Amino acid sequence: MDEHRMYPKVDADIARKRRELAPKQMEAFRAFSAACFADGALPGKMKQLIAVAVAHTTQCPYCIRGHTEAALKAGASEAEIMEAIWVAAEMRAGGAYAHSVLAIDTMAAHAQAHGGTAGG
Repeated sequence: MDEHRMYPKVDADIARKRRELAPKQMEAFRAFSAACFADGALPGKMKQLIAVAVAHTTQCPYCIRGHTEAALKAGASEAEIMEAIWVAAEMRAGGAYAHSVLAIDTMAAHAQAHGGTAGG
């Protein structure tokens, strides 16, 4: 492994090892993936743009690279890919904001239990 890389490069040896260790699961996953990204109610290009956005929210570097390349091959423009990434960023930020209700609820419960405000 290249000691300067955070994530190892996936090569033929790794792909072979995955197949050897779990061939049925690998076959099922490939079929599932092909079915998910095939044109249907949503065209393949749109599905790849969704995958680019999801890959950025899950922060999987392999998925980011793979689905960005697949989106380009499906005809997505660089601007479309960047907009999908911004949608992902908004969803991550929105999730943090939406979950602030948990902190606010906890602060209110703490204040109630301790007879006052929680340090504000």
